[in-house]
Amino acid sequence: MNPVLEELIRKRVLPRFPVGPNATMAPLQGGLINQTFLISAGETRLVLQRVNPLFPASIHDNINAVTHALARQGLITSVLVPTHEGQLCLDLPDQDDGDGKAVWRLMTHVDGISFDVVAGAAQARAAGELVARFHAALARLSHTFVGLRAGVHDTPRHLELLRSSGPTHRDHRLFAQVSPLADDILSAALHLPALPTLPPMICHGDLKFNNLLFAGATAPARDRAICLIDLDTVGPMALAFEMGDAWRSWCNRSGEDNEHADLDLDVFEASLSGYRDGLGRDLTTDERRALLLGPEWISLELAARFAADALNETYFGWDGRRFAGRGEHNLVRARGQFSLHRALLDSRPRRERTFNSA
Repeated sequence: MNPVLEELIRKRVLPRFPVGPNATMAPLQGGLINQTFLISAGETRLVLQRVNPLFPASIHDNINAVTHALARQGLITSVLVPTHEGQLCLDLPDQDDGDGKAVWRLMTHVDGISFDVVAGAAQARAAGELVARFHAALARLSHTFVGLRAGVHDTPRHLELLRSSGPTHRDHRLFAQVSPLADDILSAALHLPALPTLPPMICHGDLKFNNLLFAGATAPARDRAICLIDLDTVGPMALAFEMGDAWRSWCNRSGEDNEHADLDLDVFEASLSGYRDGLGRDLTTDERRALLLGPEWISLELAARFAADALNETYFGWDGRRFAGRGEHNLVRARGQFSLHRALLDSRPRRERTFNSA
């Protein structure tokens, strides 16, 4: 562990929380957004996070409201541990030397295992059921959400950014490769069926698979979902985008860094079955339609975003070990998401039969 960071935590962070002086700390792997550490004090284990500057401190009001609502409904969840002053997070100012400014939070630890990819149908079913129970538990929560990401799933805006990026980047090294792909994406967008009009619901907002914890590393514990983690993005969202984003990542066996998608419809069908069981009620006609079309919308939206950033090279991170530049990585991602979009279109009849089968 970085000794400078460890000293900062020990001297300026942990003393502000109810943590004993003899607590030990170790980095926790897996998170890409926030720096995460396991704090151990005797039998007590806590999770300390240095919150990414993308998120304002005010989001902790959202997290606090949601986690307490989940706990009241009997769901397992991590909860915030306030500072000695009763604050939900520690907004640490700069020192005189300009070092240390950050928002820190401390949460209870939930013992579980996360997976980057779905292990099989049984695990997919458990994941879908947990997400539905999460949605159902928050359905009646009254809370004014703050610090929300504006326009994150504004598909027309993302398409317009792609449309406007081409003319301003004709000299870009990848323009000849991105331009025909952009044309295909924009043409496909003209044929996107309209989503049904549904009120926003309280959603997790980032259901990549490693944001779910499971009871163990091997079956049967591997197939028992425990809780959702990383609630920075929780808030009102369209059901189509919540589950569309989940399925476009859970069901693509190729992942984001491959030009050719490998759509696993067994994962889709198993997780949908779990979602229906976990919800505790029948899906409405509009909800079924939203869940059918959501993955198609999200895959095309992401294809547009990656293609635009292949030229703009300003937003998405990239793997310098595998790709020559940010643009090259995002071009592969854009092709992969467009491949997934086409696979989803081809699979629509089967997916529609799945919705109508029960």
